[in-house]
Amino acid sequence: MQKYLFIVGFIIVFSFSASAQAPVNPTMPVKTKKDSLQEKRDSVKSKPFVPKINSIPRIYHPDSTHSPTKAWNRSVFVPGWGQVYNHQYWKVPIIYTGLTLLAIMYRYNENAYSEDLTLYRYLHTGTAPKLGDKYYDLYNLYSTHGVTDVTVGNAVRSYERYRDLAVLLFAASWGIQTIDAYVDAKFQHSYSMDNDFNVGIRPTLMNNPVYAQNLSSAFIPGIKLTFTLR
Repeated sequence: MQKYLFIVGFIIVFSFSASAQAPVNPTMPVKTKKDSLQEKRDSVKSKPFVPKINSIPRIYHPDSTHSPTKAWNRSVFVPGWGQVYNHQYWKVPIIYTGLTLLAIMYRYNENAYSEDLTLYRYLHTGTAPKLGDKYYDLYNLYSTHGVTDVTVGNAVRSYERYRDLAVLLFAASWGIQTIDAYVDAKFQHSYSMDNDFNVGIRPTLMNNPVYAQNLSSAFIPGIKLTFTLR
């Protein structure tokens, strides 16, 4: 009998001790196995993030409605149209100035090439244009000054090279302005650009290189270009 009373007393004392160490709050929900699994899934799905810093002023923010494809297509058909679409109007005069100069370069060299090629044929074959022909006066001028067909032939090849170079540069300039429009549109579409960039240009003096040490001046003038990224 005493043995059973001892066991019952031990169980009662143990129950009171456990309840004192871990009191149950009736308002606190009991965590189940399902809740533990959900917390584990949430911890796997959550990704680290960096808080946004708004202290740096922005020129523009990403704009998903700004289409790089539209900028590309417009610049392909009309030079500078893509830059207008990107609101970079200051680039349009630069584009048209460059293309106009290249067109003038082509026109000049093409005319000089055609003119000297005709004169070269006259001098090379030993024939002369008739009075009233287009190149009659120029042929007599060349003949009077002793200009040979070799000299005129060299000039013909030189004009031909510069004419072809003008065509290549014109095509390259057209392509570059197209790429420029696409890249700028892509940045506006996908990225934020800071104005935290500075360019400085100022005159400076540089030491003479080794091969120019015999010059009277110890320094030569120059221009210093500085890029600052903060």
